[in-house]
Amino acid sequence: MTDVIIAGGGPTGATLAAELRLHGVEVLVLERETEPIPLARIVSLHIRTLEQLAMRGLAERVLEHGRRRPVGGVFAGIAKPAPASLESAYLLGIPQPIVVRLLEEHAIELGAEVRHGCAVAGFAQDDNGVTVELTDGERLHAQYLVGCDGARSTVRKLLGVGFPGEPSRNETLMGEMAATTPPEEIAAKVAEIRETDKRFLFSPVSEDSYRVVVPAADLSAEPPVLEDFKNRLRAVAGTDFGVHSPRWLSRFGDATRLADRYRAGRVLLAGDAAHIHPPTGGQGLNLGVQDAFNLGWKLAAQLRGWAPGSLLDTYETERRPVAADVLDNTRAQMELSSAEAGPQAVRRLLAELMDLDEVNRRLIGKITAIDLRYDLGEGPALLGSRLPDLDLKQGRLFERLHRGHGLVLDRTERLSVEGWADRVDLIEDSTVALEHPAVLLRPDGYVAWIGEDQQDLDDHLARWFGQPR
Repeated sequence: MTDVIIAGGGPTGATLAAELRLHGVEVLVLERETEPIPLARIVSLHIRTLEQLAMRGLAERVLEHGRRRPVGGVFAGIAKPAPASLESAYLLGIPQPIVVRLLEEHAIELGAEVRHGCAVAGFAQDDNGVTVELTDGERLHAQYLVGCDGARSTVRKLLGVGFPGEPSRNETLMGEMAATTPPEEIAAKVAEIRETDKRFLFSPVSEDSYRVVVPAADLSAEPPVLEDFKNRLRAVAGTDFGVHSPRWLSRFGDATRLADRYRAGRVLLAGDAAHIHPPTGGQGLNLGVQDAFNLGWKLAAQLRGWAPGSLLDTYETERRPVAADVLDNTRAQMELSSAEAGPQAVRRLLAELMDLDEVNRRLIGKITAIDLRYDLGEGPALLGSRLPDLDLKQGRLFERLHRGHGLVLDRTERLSVEGWADRVDLIEDSTVALEHPAVLLRPDGYVAWIGEDQQDLDDHLARWFGQPR
């Protein structure tokens, strides 16, 4: 019996596998695909995802494969520069297959087993574990099963968890291809169209390639071909711009759904298996990876026997409201992309409001997850929020989180983590730029306690990291 079987080896599953391995949990990842998906679709890694990857020493790996892009304009494509108050002013555009490969390699380096060409066909659970049947008839046993198997999740369906929401009403074609029309003519035509149709995009991604986004004619289960793009471009723009040599082609809908629950017994859901929404704002991959950072240390604590009784339950209570908020903001962004007069009027009004730094910062904070605050009770604004990568007397904060431990950052140099030292590290640094005497940081980088009293700290260490050894 292994500790955890993860169905789905995409970004969410691979991240979760690595997080579990940091705590010595035995992990088996089952990925249906035998080869990497050939679509070289560019995805955006947002500020909070890049921060959490940096916490595990992965920042340089992903940065060398991506291209930094301005973070301004991420909300509904409303062209506003990033506010001056933003700590980081860029996101990273990177091909999704590269993200998957890097995260899978990281998980394997930490000792995770990944099987390609394997998928879950059924499972049964009891108080002792989960028996998983594969499509080839093989049976496997684990203490927990996590469904990271996407929007059409087999695990979610077999678990009987509802997936309420709205089906797709509109679909959009998206791809990357070359064009023969001169760039200046393309730019002029695109500017004209986007005056009234914000769903249309024809933007350069390299010297000889364009990202093309154009509304589809109807709903379809079939993958698009180049001729579909030509037809829609002619209908919308009056020309197909001489598009040719596609690198990848895809279609997406505006279906929006959220799982009724994220856990039933020993089976859990994460990523697209738990929530789907339009790709507006580029939040989907980020939301799933951040699910994994939240779940990994909590599930490991449960398996290692030191988790407080309700710790694993906080995965759903914390992450499901975050997903609900993302669903709402993508709904809003889709409405703002409509060419109808009403949504366009609202869009113009919102664009005016975004000239206010606070409004612009708030909307960007939603998309990039840097303003996320978990409800951990009453306290300063920092409680339940992220802590940026602070300068320390020796190195930087995120460098001290590579092991996936909790961390007490103590400016008073009087506190102790004795009894929890196998789970929580201590940094004494009176010079760090922190407005509070001391903070307790969870393994996912969120502040769980603020103060300077040892007994109060001990109580919160027990709340999040169990009883002392």
